[in-house]
Amino acid sequence: MSVIKILLADDHDMVRMGLKTYLSLDPSFEVIGEAANGMEVLEFLRNAEAGHQPDLILMDLMMPVMNGAETTREAMKEFPGQKIVILTSFLEDDLVVECVEAGAVSYVLKTVSADELIYALQGAYRGMPVMTKDVSEALTRGIRQHLVQEDRSGLTEREKEVLLLIAEGKSNKEIGEELHISIKTVKTHVSNLLMKCELEDRTQLAIYAHRKGWVDVN
Repeated sequence: MSVIKILLADDHDMVRMGLKTYLSLDPSFEVIGEAANGMEVLEFLRNAEAGHQPDLILMDLMMPVMNGAETTREAMKEFPGQKIVILTSFLEDDLVVECVEAGAVSYVLKTVSADELIYALQGAYRGMPVMTKDVSEALTRGIRQHLVQEDRSGLTEREKEVLLLIAEGKSNKEIGEELHISIKTVKTHVSNLLMKCELEDRTQLAIYAHRKGWVDVN
């Protein structure tokens, strides 16, 4: 397995020191840089030479100068595809939604165990969102609180059906079976959804469906 290069961002020196010390014990990780605020994160990314960019940014949410959500948003604009994990003590619905919508792969609380943090980092490296139950529930609540009432999406009824199933976590194969259409047709609908909604991936489509109030959350 290749070594995962990590940039640590936290305004507390002791927190960065503790994370660096712990991650250094795992040969699959290498901390290649540190930052005390979001601006320093962006400066590191801008100045990193080819081959020395971080695979992951493990970043605190509440930092001076530029917080984690703002930094995530700017980093994703300048460096599309950069993988970011938010590590924080705050579990406020709005903050979870803001970070995920900004492009963070995962949102992890500082109360998680060491093993859970490693699992989240390894998942983020593979592009797989990892969230505990309480974070997932906060995300759902936050989305419901920001419902967009007016639908100007221009989606067809079939596209909405596909979108709802995506929001339920269904695969293309499962969507095809449920709607009795081919996988190729499902892929076409997904592509059209991404284009019409001006989004980049299935996770953002799921969030979009929740914000529209089309998903029933029990």
